[in-house]
Amino acid sequence: MLARLAVLGLVGDVLVLAFAVGEGSLVVLGGGLLGLVLCVVGLWWFVAHRGFVRFLGALLAVAAPAAVLVLLTFEGLWLLALLLAVCWAATLACARAALRRSRPERPMRAVAAVRPERPLLIMNPVSGSGKVERFHLVGRAEELGARVILLDPAAPADVAALARRGVDEGADLLGVAGGDGTQALVAAVAAEHGVPFLVIPAGTRNHFAMDLGLDRADPSRALEALADGEELRVDLGDVAGRAFVNTVSFGVYADVVQHPEYRDNKTGTALNLLPELLAGDEGRLDARVDGDALDGPQALLVSNNPYASPDVLSGAGRRPRLDGGALGVLAVKVEGVAHAADVAVWGTQSQGLSALTGRRVEVTADADEIPVAVDGEALRMATPVVCALRPGALRVLVPRDRPGTVAPAPPMDWRRLLRLAFGRPARTEGVPRPPGPDTPSA
Repeated sequence: MLARLAVLGLVGDVLVLAFAVGEGSLVVLGGGLLGLVLCVVGLWWFVAHRGFVRFLGALLAVAAPAAVLVLLTFEGLWLLALLLAVCWAATLACARAALRRSRPERPMRAVAAVRPERPLLIMNPVSGSGKVERFHLVGRAEELGARVILLDPAAPADVAALARRGVDEGADLLGVAGGDGTQALVAAVAAEHGVPFLVIPAGTRNHFAMDLGLDRADPSRALEALADGEELRVDLGDVAGRAFVNTVSFGVYADVVQHPEYRDNKTGTALNLLPELLAGDEGRLDARVDGDALDGPQALLVSNNPYASPDVLSGAGRRPRLDGGALGVLAVKVEGVAHAADVAVWGTQSQGLSALTGRRVEVTADADEIPVAVDGEALRMATPVVCALRPGALRVLVPRDRPGTVAPAPPMDWRRLLRLAFGRPARTEGVPRPPGPDTPSA
């Protein structure tokens, strides 16, 4: 039903568009397309150049859509444009709901957990602009019987060594209140010793906690797992012998985060460096994902399990599960305005953006050492750099109530949607198929 509503909405879009053409507004439609192209051109000039060209790009990116709006108003077609936008939004909502229902994502399997007797939690007081103190994490953890090591910001500590010492002293659970980079270091120790790991999302973004379904707005709720929790078995990434829980980045982003000023001025540093990085002045990368070759991507992201969509490039992506046993790979190669427009319009269907999955990724370069960002941490590694996965290596203790657990929107697949609307209903994963004439009896 939802698939048919989506197709009906698509027909409605076409009818609205045809009505606009019937009003003699071919010039307006052409202007809208030209405005989109000019906006993409402006954005490319803004990120890939400096000086007057960058200023011109910013002006063009703002002026092009504004000019389209003025043109629609002048021609008296703003109401039709609004109707078209609403109809298109409804079409996409129905389409994604239909695709999600036809192939629902099965949740990660959770099992009952034994309450830890000697949990050890490592907390970074400055992480996430002071979330440890703001949410009273130390006191709440100690009330639940945990031993807390509060890091000293003035004296950097080896958190992995602290975790190993804790296990040697009898800790039967390791946990971290901090960012994803610190989470990964302690997670590796927990996996090595086979003890459960507790994620307390006290960092800035906490993508790992988000994909576990934890409440990032209130990190203290993760501590509920110490009293009444359940356990998930998740995969752990490995890059050149170092663990990662989220992503490993190569190319443009990895180059940017190497600069000390990036932490204090992310946007300014990126804009200052992007022209040379996009031009490829920092060297060429190549990669091989199992048997597939990726030649010369400007940016390469390898993730612990694939993201549902390339929204991860903007920080909005989510991983449906963390126990799928495969790496996700996103590679971006943009060599000018035409490629930028292609990526903007077609996404993963464009030639400039490749989305793959695999079990092994090998990155090579024309240098002996390349910058790498591991869960946001700036590192340098000798080439070739190999990324792999350790399936089910990490036992994660989570609270039973996880409000952040949501099914991410599936990527749009219009062919499958048309099959759902007019063809044979798609078989739903995880639901037994009813017996029929072509189904062998037991």
